[in-house]
Amino acid sequence: MNLRIYKTTEELTLDLANYIIEIAQKAIEKNDRFNFVLTGGNSPKALYTFLATEYRNKIDWNKVFFFFGDERNVPANDENYNGLMAKKSFFDILETPEDHIFYVNTTLDPEAAAADYKNRIDKHFNNNDLVFDLILLGMGDDAHTASIFPHTTLVGNTEATVASVFVEKLNTHRISLTAPLINKALNVAFLVFGENKAEALKHVIKDEQKEVDNYPSQLINPIDGKLTWFVDEAASRLL
Repeated sequence: MNLRIYKTTEELTLDLANYIIEIAQKAIEKNDRFNFVLTGGNSPKALYTFLATEYRNKIDWNKVFFFFGDERNVPANDENYNGLMAKKSFFDILETPEDHIFYVNTTLDPEAAAADYKNRIDKHFNNNDLVFDLILLGMGDDAHTASIFPHTTLVGNTEATVASVFVEKLNTHRISLTAPLINKALNVAFLVFGENKAEALKHVIKDEQKEVDNYPSQLINPIDGKLTWFVDEAASRLL
């Protein structure tokens, strides 16, 4: 595990952007494509826009395929749909081809949407092992990541797949990559900032005795890949 701490979110964003571009360049050089899993929520908006504008010419974006680590069970035109946020802040600016973006089809019921997403990912990988080049993750102040929330069925899911989950405290369903699938990636990066994340981050990183049901981000530990944390000083104040 590599822990990188920054004084400001601007410094964090710049270094994370460079990290992403470096991995992308290597993947494109080796395989002529870069399979990149995005995180949702508000935290990555500035990063996505920075990549699409300031770093537009750093790589051939037409060789990038975009996926989502999780999705909310809302229509695609809902402001809470992760795909819509990425479309506005990233894809529209880059003019990304539609067939390079793997949105979750939330017109289906959650279980069917998860199965459909897994099938489309399998086809993209030609039914080979699902190993993404980079998975970008966020972490909530309850230590959830993707849609692996504390005390939900996804915490104990041991299959490398896409699954639906009912999050009782939010009274809603979500669709998410499971921890075993995330852990197959070549690179996993957490983007975490803000004082409200400090307590969760302390438990996820420092606790010797893991309590994954309480702190699901503890589940993330790539099998053969690299794990890097990009955090600001406010989030890291208890480390």
